[in-house]
Amino acid sequence: MSEDRELEALRKKREAELQSQVGAQTEAAAQKAEIDAQKAMILRQILTTKARDRLTNIKIARPDFAESLENQLITLASRSNLQGPVTEEQLIDILKKLQSGKRESTIEFKRK
Repeated sequence: MSEDRELEALRKKREAELQSQVGAQTEAAAQKAEIDAQKAMILRQILTTKARDRLTNIKIARPDFAESLENQLITLASRSNLQGPVTEEQLIDILKKLQSGKRESTIEFKRK
């Protein structure tokens, strides 16, 4: 009988722990969704339609790179360094500047 009480107490304790974990995960997901919505709203304001389409294509191919690009664009906008919305050509220039810092790798075949 005392074992049943202990077992029931352990079950209730574990159930409470699981519920708190689920609540924390739900809260974190809601917070992330809110941040993503704010980012999307800012990007809608600072990018032209074609530039947004290009950014979407980049996000599909390289999500990590697109994330850093979005953050840089938002930073530029918050510092008021942008005059008007960013066009597709301006976005391409920004991408070229970001890519120029990376080394291109080459593969050499040495034949005997």
